[in-house]
Amino acid sequence: MKKLLQASLQRILGFERYLFLFSWFKIQTLKWDKKEGDFNYFMSLLPEDARVLDIGANIGIMTGLLAKRCPQGKIFAFEPIPQNFRALQRIVRFLKAAHVQCFQLALGNEEKTVEMLMPIMKGVKMQGLSHVKHETIEGFDTPQEHFEVEQKRLDEMDFWKNEAIHAIKIDVENYEAFVLQGARQLLATHKPLIYAELWDNENRKLCFELAEELGYGIFILEKEKLVPFDPGSHEKQNFFLR
Repeated sequence: MKKLLQASLQRILGFERYLFLFSWFKIQTLKWDKKEGDFNYFMSLLPEDARVLDIGANIGIMTGLLAKRCPQGKIFAFEPIPQNFRALQRIVRFLKAAHVQCFQLALGNEEKTVEMLMPIMKGVKMQGLSHVKHETIEGFDTPQEHFEVEQKRLDEMDFWKNEAIHAIKIDVENYEAFVLQGARQLLATHKPLIYAELWDNENRKLCFELAEELGYGIFILEKEKLVPFDPGSHEKQNFFLR
């Protein structure tokens, strides 16, 4: 029923208008979403003047919330998919968030052109599951839209070298290890708090190995407190690296 409603709305409103309206709705309601308690806690850790990277900004939901949380700071939002990026830009304009800078880029461990896929499930374009096509990432057994996008390494970009980066939110559908490998210098220089969604797979293992090499601890939120992650007793996908 939910997919039927989504497909109908995407068709009636047009996909890009649907994305903007959905983003705006989620920005207004996410603080009451119990599934987003970890992200809301992450935001509570940020000062009003924080410099934050939103990697995998998608349609601007979390970008918009970060912009509201840090009105005296700066938000650097990265989203490669064209339709998602236009929704992100529209949300930023709508919120009059001049302290948000948007980059239409994928991030990884080398500079090149990459192919990205947006799954289509029961007629619904699943923009939130868009991902880089890579041999280490399992695909979806569904039709998919294909995009060629530019990929860069964070360490090769100049914007952060004169900014004290406080935090990173990253959700790039099992490509996080490549992004963090391409940001080793940034991480070593600023040691930002990292909030990441990581599935239980090789990508998570590689992220943890890099984080520990750089002196990070790995934590989860439990009863409104950050506690060290214990893989033997914790089943979590949202992690705080600090």
